[in-house]
Amino acid sequence: MKAHDGTEGLALHEGQRLKPLLADVLVGARFVPIWITTGVLTLVAVFIAPEVLQTTSWAFVLPYMTVLAVAALGQMLVIMHAGIDLSTPGVMFLGGYLIVGVGQGSNNRLALAILACLGLGVLVGLVNGILVGVLQLNPLIVTLAVGQIVFAEGLHYSNGLAETDVPSRLSSFAQNRPIGIISLVFWVGAGIALAVALLLRYTAVGRRFQAVGANPRAAWMAGVHIRAYVVFAYTAAATLYAIAAVLLAGVRISVDPSFGSAYLLAPIAVVVIAGASLSGGLASATSTWVAALALTLLNQMLLILGLPVGWQFIVFGAAIIVGMLVSGDRVAYLIGRLLRPSAAPTRIAQGLDQNTS
Repeated sequence: MKAHDGTEGLALHEGQRLKPLLADVLVGARFVPIWITTGVLTLVAVFIAPEVLQTTSWAFVLPYMTVLAVAALGQMLVIMHAGIDLSTPGVMFLGGYLIVGVGQGSNNRLALAILACLGLGVLVGLVNGILVGVLQLNPLIVTLAVGQIVFAEGLHYSNGLAETDVPSRLSSFAQNRPIGIISLVFWVGAGIALAVALLLRYTAVGRRFQAVGANPRAAWMAGVHIRAYVVFAYTAAATLYAIAAVLLAGVRISVDPSFGSAYLLAPIAVVVIAGASLSGGLASATSTWVAALALTLLNQMLLILGLPVGWQFIVFGAAIIVGMLVSGDRVAYLIGRLLRPSAAPTRIAQGLDQNTS
């Protein structure tokens, strides 16, 4: 009996040691597919569209990929709390026109114009956060309605302007490439992604932020102010949309009525393909960054191949569906199923030992 007790205790100890490792495997596995997919996509481009990987192509891909990534990081914060934010195009549209309207083409007013754009993001995000987090309204309906209101205000503010250039200092900043083909826009976006990743992973606020998204009830029982974190998620998200609007205005040099319209569903697709859990809690800023690169690279490949616009949408939509099929939730579930049966023989062996003793 004593020998059996020692063996059982050793097995239990080994099981306890393996639990954190298995948890890390399950969490990390949900973010692996997008990295593999990006590598495969790059390999395919080498054979069917090598122009995609040339210097001139990267000079186009990296800035637009950065804008999409920054907007997707904002969407990621909302999805981490099991929400969806559809106000992105409205914030970017009005934010873009605030840059040209407040800036008035003068470099001396550029700082004020950028502050106006960022202030819009904070205000819209705060409204979304209060309506969703405090008043407990449906996030999909709320953000869609708020986004439409902001977009309508943008139409009124633009006063029918067809196209207006941004202050030259902003466009010069976006075109500046201190290191080869990599522009300052890319480095700003990379810095933002790194900051978000570090804050979520290595700070107490970031860990509580994830805990609220993963299990709000448990977080509430632990004394965490759930509503405050939800309000913060939407406010930070809309602020990131405003930053994306500033970067996009610099990259495009001008603002027109279609400004920001492409960012309604694309950021959501990026976050989902990156492996984030739609039920909240788990997401990766670095994987979101890679997913934005993959989608932008795919779009550039379709343009270079000269596919008709209709086929471009079909291929792009099919890629998103495939990404959903191999999403992080499914990968983590399958790996969990593969690992789970291994515990059964251990329990059977323990039962045989007890019967033998």
